[in-house]
Amino acid sequence: MRKHIEIDLSDRSIKTRELHQEDAVKVGRYLIAKTLLAKNAAQVDGLSPDNPLLFSAGPFAGTTYSNANRTSVGCKSPLTGGIKEANGGGNFAYAMGQLGIAAIDLYGAGAEWVVIHFAKDGAIRFEDAGGLLGKGNFEAAETLHAKFGKKAAIALCGPVGEYEGLLGGIAFSDKDGRPARIAARGGVGAVMGSKKVKAIVVDMDRAPSFHDPKAARESIVNYSKMLLADSVVNNFYKAVGTMGMGDYTNLIGGLPTRNFTSGQIADASKGEKFKMGGDFIGPMNTARGGEQVHACMPGCVIQCSNVYADDKGKEVVSPVEYETLGLLGTNCGITDPDELAGLNYICNDLGIDTIETGAMLAVLMDAGLAQFGDTKFMANALAEVRAGTEAGKLYAQGTARVADHFGVKRSPVIKRQAISAYDPRVIEVTGITMMTTAQGADHTAGNAPRIKSRDKEIGELRDLSIAAQIKVAAIDSLGLCIFSGTVTNTNVPFVMNSINAMHGTNLSEDWYFRLGKDTLRMEHEFNKQAGFDVADDDLPAFFYDEPLAPTNQTARFHGADVQGMYEFA
Repeated sequence: MRKHIEIDLSDRSIKTRELHQEDAVKVGRYLIAKTLLAKNAAQVDGLSPDNPLLFSAGPFAGTTYSNANRTSVGCKSPLTGGIKEANGGGNFAYAMGQLGIAAIDLYGAGAEWVVIHFAKDGAIRFEDAGGLLGKGNFEAAETLHAKFGKKAAIALCGPVGEYEGLLGGIAFSDKDGRPARIAARGGVGAVMGSKKVKAIVVDMDRAPSFHDPKAARESIVNYSKMLLADSVVNNFYKAVGTMGMGDYTNLIGGLPTRNFTSGQIADASKGEKFKMGGDFIGPMNTARGGEQVHACMPGCVIQCSNVYADDKGKEVVSPVEYETLGLLGTNCGITDPDELAGLNYICNDLGIDTIETGAMLAVLMDAGLAQFGDTKFMANALAEVRAGTEAGKLYAQGTARVADHFGVKRSPVIKRQAISAYDPRVIEVTGITMMTTAQGADHTAGNAPRIKSRDKEIGELRDLSIAAQIKVAAIDSLGLCIFSGTVTNTNVPFVMNSINAMHGTNLSEDWYFRLGKDTLRMEHEFNKQAGFDVADDDLPAFFYDEPLAPTNQTARFHGADVQGMYEFA
């Protein structure tokens, strides 16, 4: 049994209902889409009290089932105007699961800033948050841990979310207490800020009870063994982490560089050294005493996170990930990871989306406010964002709105959300996913960067994209990490048996794929109700008009070419 808790912030009333068997399993991204549709949220203003803010933990949450403690956050996105599910690692879902909580829904808005505390004795308390306002996330987290103890998980609205800046995400504490695992995309932090919720604190307790304890424990052990035997996990994620993708995208010419004007920042054939990937950073970071193998959540054996150290061995930031290397790094003209790391820390302290932030800063450079690679300008711009000055509040509205303000035509957005670090002119299947997903330009909705696509037609590429999207929607609905996909998606009966042992269900492999399809259908329906149409699936014009060096490829497909993907049998 799990609990679904609804809180009306306007009067602090609380409703709790029990979820049993299948209802306790169909959570995460699925439950977010279902709830937002039921509440008619497609028609509301994204920053109004009428926009629900939803938190959900998967059916494995609270256990050490590897990489299964991600927290889904959902709402109508004030950035895109469509549906949003953003998820992050850390220990927040772990704590929710230990208290038997599957979902926390926040409705309305309070008159005063508040910290909501879910105590292990079952109480839900509202604490004054006034002393935390304006503080960076690291100081705020330290204050909260001093009050509530180290065995408490935290979800934080940063200082940018406080003033409803659309760069704002929601930061979760990692297993070491850092507020550095961020559900970053779509302006979810701005929605938290609009509700005057500074933080949610959830006590950790003990592992939840299982329907079949012996079978459940065995599934936890065996799942870890399967992951540790997987070649992709061992040779990529565990070896170099997500930053290893930078070496690949730079090699094939699909790495965002200087506001998407090139796909490569270093040409090895000319003897140029590429420093913005795992091949360079991994050995350097390890030699300095940094951690190149680090788990972002309890129990994860993939450990694709990292702790980046400076040349004196002092921690700078955790983690440096590929998307940050691509958008806040090379897309802004940065070629040295040390320069990036300090900026990454600032973004984490502000609790903002490094993808949207990097794309926005590159647009400012394209507008002539600075030269690409000017890290002093970038730091000053982020200081304006932190302070909430007139310029800072403009920058905090994200890439599309900043491009509109400065008249920059090269605005790399879909549905007004910045494109992830995969140029769609070269990495076409991921490009199709970013075009079509209701989530905005989000690679995590169905990433397939290694498919050689130029000799394939749209029908085959559409099929590859939707197959990836179905699997990811199921994974997101179960609180799993997509980096387990090479094991999860090839061992679905095992995963279903694990759930059955924990929750007393009788779910099949077919159920897993129906879960993904149903989630995508509901999200697509939400965006239809919100007014999206075929034109919203187009890439920006420059992707069709400007050949991308060094491949000299342009985008091949328009929104009209990718319709009908969500009309499942």
